[in-house]
Amino acid sequence: MPKGKLVSGIVTNMLRYEGSIWRPPSEARSLILQATVGCSHNACIFCVSYKDKRFRVRGAKGIEADLEMLPHSLKRGVRRVFLADGNALAMTTNEMTSTLGVLRKNLPALERVGAYAYAKDLREKTVKDLEQLRAAGLGIVYLGLETGDDELLRWCRKGVDSRELVEACKKIRVAGIPLSLTIILGLGGLERSERHARATAKALNEIDPEYVGALTLMIPQGTPLYEMTQRGEFTPMRPFEILQELRTLVAGLELSNCVFRTNHASNYLPLGGTLSRDKKRILETLDTVIAEHDDSVLRPHGLRGL
Repeated sequence: MPKGKLVSGIVTNMLRYEGSIWRPPSEARSLILQATVGCSHNACIFCVSYKDKRFRVRGAKGIEADLEMLPHSLKRGVRRVFLADGNALAMTTNEMTSTLGVLRKNLPALERVGAYAYAKDLREKTVKDLEQLRAAGLGIVYLGLETGDDELLRWCRKGVDSRELVEACKKIRVAGIPLSLTIILGLGGLERSERHARATAKALNEIDPEYVGALTLMIPQGTPLYEMTQRGEFTPMRPFEILQELRTLVAGLELSNCVFRTNHASNYLPLGGTLSRDKKRILETLDTVIAEHDDSVLRPHGLRGL
């Protein structure tokens, strides 16, 4: 999200953000506060979000300083907070608990706090730790699964394998914190497409999250993947190839009560529903669009975004 955008009716340039700020689509109406700066991993070949930042923790003191800058009349109405940057759960359990306490103290109408997480940062956190964070007010965790294919995870320098991703997500689920996962369509190119889709469906089925968002690969300048594409070492998939991969993924999903969406700006075709109820409808829509091969129903490439 660009600096200075309206969040919860608040002009965010009232606060001292460092660099560009990114948030999930579902946090569009949240007050965004920078609990950490940058990403503790910051090595994925497709990501440009935090390349201009060195990771550090601002924590409870940083958040408290930010909130002191806002008028009481404004803080009184804040119902949702998103803790940026890339993975606020890199903070220790005690620091995160203190940060959540600062939010509760200063925002009387607060209903939910969300944050990004990275699987490696959850290695040292136990289910008990996460239960403590849930009790302190952590209401949803967003995590980039990207793929369930170990070969592809190594290739894109994710820094974890599928087993680590699944186990980290299971901890969050057992702790009772709602979990929203993202996967990236087209990540492996056409050659790895089917394997990527099937392995990702398998991982998602094991985790059984409340929310899944499918993004489509974007290749911005400044990323290693952009350089690889320029050298001809990677060929992006075409739109209808992406939709076929999406169909393979959805066909393989067996989730108990998951909201599935492709509403991110990177996608060619916005779809959504609760899979236990709407899977057949989503597959039928994909079959029709793929069969008709009509470009006019797709989001134009120039209107796609990160």
